[in-house]
Amino acid sequence: MTAAQLPPVAPEVTATLVEDLSPRLRKRLDAMVTKLGTRPTHRDGDTVTIAVDDESELRLHAPGGVVATADAITCGCLLAPACVHRAAAACAAPMADPAPEHTDRSTPVAPEPDSATATAPAPAPATATAPAPATEPAPDTASPPEVASPAQRAAADALWSAAAAVLEAGVDGAGAVTQSVLLRAAHTARLRHLPRAAGAALSVVTLLRAARAGDPSYRTADLVTALAELLGTAHRVGTTSGAELAEVRGRARRPYSPDGSLRLYGLFTEPVVTDSGHGGVRTWVAGSDGRLCTVGDVAPGGVGRALGVADRAVRLGDSALTHRELGRAGLAVVGATVSPDGRLGAGKGVKAVSARGVAWTELPLAALWETRPSEQAARALRSTSRYANPDGGGSDLIFLDVELLGAVRESGGVCLLALCEGGLPVRLAVADDDPALAHRDNLMLLATVPGTRLRIIGRLVPAPHPRLTLLACSHPTGEGTIDLGFDRLRRADLPDPPAPVRLAPPQPGGDGAHSPLHLLERRVEQAVTAGRAALGMLGDVTAETRRIHRAGLPTAAGLLTALCASASQRDRDLFGRLLPADTDGFATYWLTAARYAAAVADYLCASAWEPAQEGPAAAPSVPDQEQGRAVAQTAQ
Repeated sequence: MTAAQLPPVAPEVTATLVEDLSPRLRKRLDAMVTKLGTRPTHRDGDTVTIAVDDESELRLHAPGGVVATADAITCGCLLAPACVHRAAAACAAPMADPAPEHTDRSTPVAPEPDSATATAPAPAPATATAPAPATEPAPDTASPPEVASPAQRAAADALWSAAAAVLEAGVDGAGAVTQSVLLRAAHTARLRHLPRAAGAALSVVTLLRAARAGDPSYRTADLVTALAELLGTAHRVGTTSGAELAEVRGRARRPYSPDGSLRLYGLFTEPVVTDSGHGGVRTWVAGSDGRLCTVGDVAPGGVGRALGVADRAVRLGDSALTHRELGRAGLAVVGATVSPDGRLGAGKGVKAVSARGVAWTELPLAALWETRPSEQAARALRSTSRYANPDGGGSDLIFLDVELLGAVRESGGVCLLALCEGGLPVRLAVADDDPALAHRDNLMLLATVPGTRLRIIGRLVPAPHPRLTLLACSHPTGEGTIDLGFDRLRRADLPDPPAPVRLAPPQPGGDGAHSPLHLLERRVEQAVTAGRAALGMLGDVTAETRRIHRAGLPTAAGLLTALCASASQRDRDLFGRLLPADTDGFATYWLTAARYAAAVADYLCASAWEPAQEGPAAAPSVPDQEQGRAVAQTAQ
């Protein structure tokens, strides 16, 4: 049995079933989750049956595709319903989305106000008063900025405590019981209108499950980002107000606002395959003003669905174009609705018909390649930053004219090196390694023709050197374009390689190529993987801090020292007994270090895209101090 064979279970259902277990059964929960993973399953309509043993079966009833109540999971063993099997099945199943992903509205959507925070205008005085003289200033009637309600602050505190417990235990110790505490806190936060924090908590649980199951797609850096986002958002709920508080709260639904009539031009279509088993496509289009929008179709199904949906009609108005056809054609839309991140709505009032497209070398599309690479990277970095506002909008695409140099071997595989404007070397990586998609084969074929000039579209990868995942390119013959995830190049499509062949430089460039920032990032990741205790046993880190300090990063050196000291600190009572560890204090130091490392990494990424300048490179001490002050304020 795999998680994909089970129906999604609502997070609050999993939390309820685990909370109802006795302390003895909670100790057996993780082992039972592993055991159920080896048992056969059978699906019959909306019901999935798991053979617990030769005599008892476990059933998950999912009307509508989701297990929404605890009673929908039943077990035939003698201890049911107080058995461990029901909770283990809920923990093994994927999590259901707590709310619809988005809604299409004709007017902008404002977050629903919390009843405890809604403020009414001040009542009028009971007695009439004479008007104030004209020379006197009018009284200030502006209401104070909105702050979080006590219920929201309590929910945020519960999220902080649950996330700190995950950080205390590490991946190996954050089993089903620890995850259920986080799920309960996430459910409470969602009920208190804190969808951003609740979503971050669910992301942490998903990544913890992937790490403990040995999922090959799991990356520790992703869990670090999700955990830091959760801690940072939970902390900011009680310290922000007004517009900043609205940003911290987030949105449960993606709002779509009216945008009138649009003339859109297709750019390319990319496959979308997620770790949660969803698959589909996303077609990128540009408006007459150069603004980027997307038309997507993603649903459960994996890579097989992504390959099939590409040739289905776009769900937008009366258009008969398929997604791949739209990537090369045009669209005229009346009554368009657009979300902050550029997604086009498909409501009943939207009318769309097919129209003529333009080549990448014609306006308005050609203007996308005229912006300097450094400016494009700065814009893309604002949307791809690890802690960017999810509702901030923006695009992470980069448009470049490049000359291919050849393949470069890296620790993670092989990538394609190219030169763009100003002789800046850019590394082009595979967007998706799934063999069913054409990304890998196309990139390896392009690596055999150094000297070829192409117009490309890629997605920025934050790194201390210029790096993109390659999504689309102009055809090597100069006619048409290639969607590198779907269209497969052939040897006959490529020109003969010119001579002489230019050799790729062995090392990436950029000020941050040899930055010792990884010494701090490694300890941040180690705390997530093995927990606070493992970090506390490191001992003296003076050599590492000295090396970081010599590189001009004094704030990073101080954070590393403070993080390790906090991990190893354990006070004793009057009788010499160890007191409980200060999990809140350690979480604060860890959050500060994680956010600081991400901020400096973003700065190094942006500086790597700047054209080379004569003279010595500027030391990163100035941004180190600026980022240090900003991050310290976040963690206080």
